[in-house]
Amino acid sequence: MLDDDEYPESPPYHEERDDDDEEEMADEEEEEDPEVVQKECLELFSQRDFIMESNILNVLKRYLQAGGAPSTVVELLSENFTAIAGMVNVTANWLIQTGVPQSTVTNLVEQHMTEMVVKHFDPKKADSIFNSDGNMPEWLPEMIQQPTWRVLFYKLAEQYPDCLFLNFTIKMISDAGFQGEITSVSTACHQIEVFSRVLKTSVATFLEGGEESLEKHLPEFTKMVCHGEHTYLYSQLLMHVASEESRGGANMRRLCQELHKAAMSKGLEVTPITVALIHANEYPRACQALSSMLSRRALNPADVTVLHKIYSEGDGPPVALIRVPEFLELLIDALYNPSSKIGPEHKTKYIYLLAYSVSVVETLRRGKGRRLNKEELKTTTQAIEKTHSLLANYKSSSDLIAEVATLFTSIKFPVVAMGILHWVDLTVSEPNFFKLNTDHTPLHLVLVDEVVSNHPLLHQRALDLLIRLFEDSYNDLDVLVRLELKKMLLDRMLHLLHKGCVIPVVSFITKCVDNTDMSLVRHFVTELLDMIAPPYTVEFVQLLLPLIENKAVTDTLRTSGGKDPVSEFISHCQANFVNQT
Repeated sequence: MLDDDEYPESPPYHEERDDDDEEEMADEEEEEDPEVVQKECLELFSQRDFIMESNILNVLKRYLQAGGAPSTVVELLSENFTAIAGMVNVTANWLIQTGVPQSTVTNLVEQHMTEMVVKHFDPKKADSIFNSDGNMPEWLPEMIQQPTWRVLFYKLAEQYPDCLFLNFTIKMISDAGFQGEITSVSTACHQIEVFSRVLKTSVATFLEGGEESLEKHLPEFTKMVCHGEHTYLYSQLLMHVASEESRGGANMRRLCQELHKAAMSKGLEVTPITVALIHANEYPRACQALSSMLSRRALNPADVTVLHKIYSEGDGPPVALIRVPEFLELLIDALYNPSSKIGPEHKTKYIYLLAYSVSVVETLRRGKGRRLNKEELKTTTQAIEKTHSLLANYKSSSDLIAEVATLFTSIKFPVVAMGILHWVDLTVSEPNFFKLNTDHTPLHLVLVDEVVSNHPLLHQRALDLLIRLFEDSYNDLDVLVRLELKKMLLDRMLHLLHKGCVIPVVSFITKCVDNTDMSLVRHFVTELLDMIAPPYTVEFVQLLLPLIENKAVTDTLRTSGGKDPVSEFISHCQANFVNQT
């Protein structure tokens, strides 16, 4: 595995062979030329520190059986013994005796060994471990139990995907229960057993960890699944089957959609696979129209007309066909993007398809086919029509104030809330929006508050919008106006926190303390302490307590008597979370 001049210490291992193997080995040795055998063995004995090699006993036995002289062996092994491993151990012990922590010394040795292995690794020599005797080294199972060496194997497997030894080791690591660590190792994509085990573990992690786990691990998971067409198809097929189960099916369907979205963002053409999995091929006209728009990532009035005709006549194809997230986003953008222009003759078709896809409930009955529940289709269509009409004709905030009640009523429909949030995002992101705005709190952000109040699933989207606005520089505005604007945005975040989006909001504030005017942070802390009361979760205290204890933030908020909200919060945390912060 290493160059000839590098031989790290390895524990010896003995081959276990049955009687038949020993007889065959003996027969082979009888046929070999003793002089040739001696020459091969002497070349090995002449290598540096060969006495430390794991196969020393086998080579020695072979040499002696070929009539080699023991004195020659002793002389060669002695002359070429430099005790590299022994000197490393001695040096390490000296460092420990001088006061260096043992963990630090261990990390130094392991890091250097890792660098040397990566530098000198030879896949052909590694594969020869199996080619020479066909058995697994005894040191390998023990080695893969150590996190440091597992990471080394992952790194090598990425560099040498065709190495048999590394592929075998990756499978051993998976079999040993560490499959959760190898989601980003491309080698796992070539072994169906390993890939299936890693896929199962990753999916279970997503389902148990929720939104936070999805955001953290999705990039690695996408990299593994999108390694090739075969891995993507295999993964989507398994997850699609699981998504049809009544228990947990919705979560699996969400994961399938996130994976599809991530693959599309990488520039991969996965639309045919997505369309095939929802059985769209059974409806050729609808399939062709939908595939055309998804592939181009743009709506086409002709294709929309085809889909509208199919779904407005009778029961139509399954609603899942037009419930593809990318298609819904295209429809929402077409209807709620201020710069979008839809012909009057096509507007109702766009609205109908969007309303149909989000409101019609489809159930399968054994032996009786599909059953469609269209009770909410009419009201959803009307809500989309009203809001689209109001926002499409928007000129100024005063135009909408008279229609606030209509907007608030329509916002209760999730699809309308998504559309309004999209419209607000595009409108307030205009360079001069806040420069021309005269209201303390623009109506647009009041609508965001209403979305937050009604739709917990849109909290993260709303927070992302508020964060982008808060982080903008607004150099064209006066300093005081800029501070008031950001204070207003913090109030919107506090409303978001009040509605349940606690950890994401507090996490953002704690991360931006160093780059934010301290008066703004102080305003946030003051308002937050007025809103909250015990009991608190450990995670909340771990996030907020360092911010509250920061004297630069809260020193002016404290009183000498210790009866202020800051001191009371700190005292409560110290009394109840002594060993947890």
